[in-house]
This record gives sequence, structure tokens and C-alpha cells, in this order.
Amino acid sequence: MGPVVRIALPGDVPAWAMISHRAVRAVLADSTISKDPRNWHAWTTGQIPRDWPLISWVAPRNMFTADGPDHRRLRDPVKRAFHPKRVDAMRPRITAIVGELLDQLAEHAADGQPIDLKAQFALPLPLQVICELFGVPEPDRPHMQRLCDTAFDQGRPGVDHAAAFAELRAAVADLVAAKRRTPGDDLASALANDAHSGLSDAELVDTLVLLVGAGHETTVNLITNAVRGLLTHPTQYTLLRGLQLDDWGVWEEVVEETLRWASPIAALPLRYTTAPVTIADVTIPAGEALLLCYGAANRDPARYGTDADVFDFRRPLGAHLAFGHGPHFCLGASLARLEARIALEALFDRFNVALTVKPGELEPLPSLVACGTKALPVHLTRINRAKTARAKKAHRR
Repeated sequence: MGPVVRIALPGDVPAWAMISHRAVRAVLADSTISKDPRNWHAWTTGQIPRDWPLISWVAPRNMFTADGPDHRRLRDPVKRAFHPKRVDAMRPRITAIVGELLDQLAEHAADGQPIDLKAQFALPLPLQVICELFGVPEPDRPHMQRLCDTAFDQGRPGVDHAAAFAELRAAVADLVAAKRRTPGDDLASALANDAHSGLSDAELVDTLVLLVGAGHETTVNLITNAVRGLLTHPTQYTLLRGLQLDDWGVWEEVVEETLRWASPIAALPLRYTTAPVTIADVTIPAGEALLLCYGAANRDPARYGTDADVFDFRRPLGAHLAFGHGPHFCLGASLARLEARIALEALFDRFNVALTVKPGELEPLPSLVACGTKALPVHLTRINRAKTARAKKAHRR
């Protein structure tokens, strides 16, 4: 339909979808286009109901919905936690969690029964990492996960999204109060007790909601989609098995191609025009909402060639937009990449993995925002290391 398309969001809310790589990047680079819903005419005139399914992406006051100096004020207090050096220091703990999860998978796989790799591996890893980073007590983690899934899931029918989001905010507010009473060595404690952060209580809660809620979802889908990409492209899986799996560069290639081929965030709500703007020869008036379709942009044939729909981890590494671009580039990108590389290397080093259903039977998430599958049913077989070494030697010959 074109690089810029007039669409209706859930609830028949009008918006403009940015489809092509060029259109999405143009919006990301345009400082006159805002993240603040107070620039959205439909929002300021009360046309958007407070139980709108996308309310959790629009209503909070945090770095996600701010611009310029206000955005920097809200982002800077948490930026230090995601500095690449600090993230890399988490490698031993991530490796340990991955090992524990794979030990559990080995027990389940021993009887030959299929397992859901998403539910039993891809989900608990980032959830545990983000909860440890923010000091969420272990007994509270399943409840926090359910609240996040409900508040950020637009595809679940009959859900009161406003009530779910309010309950999530209340749970995070309780966490903040607990960290003020008894601080720990975690990011929530550091933010809750930082008198110089400049965050109001409401901004602090909304910031933690964003980081805890959306922070693990991206990595869940990244890991799931990487395994799905390899298993639904047999030549790629065969190629992988002939490579040295402890080569960090291999997993960089797999992760970056996954981010391009099946961007964990397929479409991100929302940005708003503050003045009339022309994008890809389409003029959009001021006060309109824009939906950035990262999944479409990252498969744009004009940018990635005629085989853009094909998963090929040996494709030359090039810039993709899975984590955005510009001032709002995802803070958690380095953490998500690290978790995925460690998880995938360890998984495929220990097991041969095979789908137990046909690729077309994998059910996609019913989500406007997230790209992934509801489940990833697989069969795991422990690798015979001696046999694998002989096969690799023969392959090199």
C-alpha cells in the first residue's frame, strides 16, 4: 500500500503507519516529531478512552513519552545501569542462570517429551535477569510477570487494560516503598533513594514499569525468534552445526539477523507530528499519531534486497532499526544482545533442537507491538560431543 499508510489502530483510532525503512528512519531522525502525547490532537481533546488497549504505551510519564531536555532528565538516572561495561559485568550471572535453566530442560527432555522452549527457557531467563537487576523479590516475580503480560498485551480480548495498568503501577509503587524502607544493591533501590535524580514519585514508578515490563519482553521474543529462524530454515541450521559454536562472532551474526528478520518489537506506538510534515511524498498534518513499523522496515527489499524475507545469518551485517535510532535508542539493547548470545550458544552447544510442529502451525502472538509466537514446541536431544567433533573435522576437510 506504500511507505506511509493511513490506518486505524484498535478502537478505530486513526493513525499513520510508517512502513518503509526510509520512512521509519526519517521519523526517528526528525526532531520536530514528538514522543509526548500532549502533541496528539485526539489525546488532548479527550477522544482516546482511558481503557484504550494501547494506554500503557501512551499515558505514562517517563523517558518513553518525553522529548528534549525532559527526555534526558528522565533517561539519565537509569542510563548508567545499562552502560556496556556494566552490562558485560553481568555475563557470569547470566551464564549461571542459563546453565540452571538448561539443566532443568535436560531433565524434562530426558523422557523424550516435547517442551515449550519459550515458556521454559526464553521467558524465565530475561525475567530473572531484569528482576534481579531491579531487586524484585523472588516470591513477587510470577505476579509481576502476569501483570506485565496483561498490561502490555493488546491482543487479549475482554481485558480492562486501564485496570491492569493501574494494578501494575501499584505493584511497582509498593516495590519503590519497600526499597526506601530497606534498600538493597539493585537499581530500584538506587533510583528510589537518589535525592538528586530529579524524578518525581510518579515518574519513578512509570520509569520502572517501562523497564521491568517492556524490558524482558524484547529479549523473550529475540531468543524465541532466533531459534525459530534457525529451525524453519534447515540450510541455516545445517550451516550453524558446521561452525565453531564457541565463536562469539557466529552468535553476533545470528542475533543481528534475528533482530532484522523478526524484530522483537514489530510496531511501536506512538510518535506525534507537531507541525505538518512530508514523509515519502505523503504530507501529514500537525497533531497526528504515527506508528513506527520496525518489522516492516527491517524487511524492506529496497534496503535489504529481494531476499529480505529470508533468515540468513551470514548476510553482511548492516544497520537495522530493531532497537530504534537517535535519542530514544533502546537503553536495554546491549543487555538483550548479551542475554541472547549467551543463551543461544549454550542451548545449541548442549542440544540438537527440532520443531515438533510444522512451521506453519506456530501460532503468532496476537499483538500489534510484539513479534513472536505464543509457544515454541521443540524436541531436545543431548549432543554426542565425540561424534560432533568427528563430523566437524570431516566438514572442514
